[in-house]
Amino acid sequence: MTSEIDRIYLDNSATTAVDRKVINAMLPFFDVKYGNASSLHSFGKEATDALESSRRKVATAVGAMPKEVYFTAGGTESNNIALQGVMLKNKSRGNHIITSSIEHPAVLETCEFLETIGFEVTYLPVDKMGIVSLDDLDGAMTDKTVLVSIMHANNEVGTIQPIREIGALSHEHGALFHTDAVQSFGKIPIDVEYNNIDLLSISGHKVHGPKGIGALYVREGTPIQPIIYGGGHERGLRSSTENIPGIVGFGKACELISTHLDKDIISMTKLRDSLIKEILDSVPKTKLNGHPTKRLCNNVNISFEAVEGEALVLSLDRTGIAASTGSACSSKNFTASHVLLSMKIPDIMALGSLRFSLSRYNTQDEISYILDKIPPMVQRLRDMSSLWKEE
Repeated sequence: MTSEIDRIYLDNSATTAVDRKVINAMLPFFDVKYGNASSLHSFGKEATDALESSRRKVATAVGAMPKEVYFTAGGTESNNIALQGVMLKNKSRGNHIITSSIEHPAVLETCEFLETIGFEVTYLPVDKMGIVSLDDLDGAMTDKTVLVSIMHANNEVGTIQPIREIGALSHEHGALFHTDAVQSFGKIPIDVEYNNIDLLSISGHKVHGPKGIGALYVREGTPIQPIIYGGGHERGLRSSTENIPGIVGFGKACELISTHLDKDIISMTKLRDSLIKEILDSVPKTKLNGHPTKRLCNNVNISFEAVEGEALVLSLDRTGIAASTGSACSSKNFTASHVLLSMKIPDIMALGSLRFSLSRYNTQDEISYILDKIPPMVQRLRDMSSLWKEE
């Protein structure tokens, strides 16, 4: 079995393989139906029809109306439009935004920017499992709070937040609720109405769609202004000629979610639990990071004491296994994860974190291969470490 496996990809929280059906749906819009959706002729109409058809597919996937879906270049842009657009539009009403200490940099750095132009930000702590306290959120609310932005599920440790309750509490205080659902979309059923969500960010390349395309759901009537100006595309909220091939691909990926989701959740959960159990059982002084059950079906984040996560990632890569030390946006930054430090995980464990993230394409044979490789690999790295003290 092991000789038949050349490369194994378990970094699907960073990006995913594009589904062949998605590629096939996109292809005509590169060389046959290549019109600009703003044009009046038949080429433009083909592009417009494809744009609106895809908008309906994305809307259906999150329980929204098509007119509430705006296409963007990805999750980062969606987060920026949501946070900046809402705060700038409502600055006469209030100047306070609440987020958490474990958000993706696309939210944290946007909040830091907002602070430089006069807005106030509260960064809520999390518990040892990475969950925000509703009591802390309630206590942080003021009459100046305009927006609460808490991610649906963490990109590093996979912990799922109680977003329905967070949204309800936000509304009780008259605040809007935004959630970064880039990691949870396609792994958890999402209904914006049920979950009390006013704004939601998603991205194509995390769900077997293309890179460079995402969407922002904005509940009808939500006061928001653009941060990009130009030709008035996307009903004035996001000017720029639409990426029709990417939008078509994203729409197809969302359509596939409806047929794959239940099966994907069962399959990935089984592989996830097998990987967690076998690593914890076979390698001493390891720790699962994040909540044991309130976690994404595809996320495994484990710390190995006295092992550098980067060294482990590179060692795995030499055997054909792709994994990560955390979020792809910061995986080249050799410091302890801000998420793990916020969860009060000691440096000696935080620096040795390893994230495996699954997709619908991973198999039990691949998991078995990984489990064969990890124990001796960890032991070899520990033997070279001055921090390792074997009991």
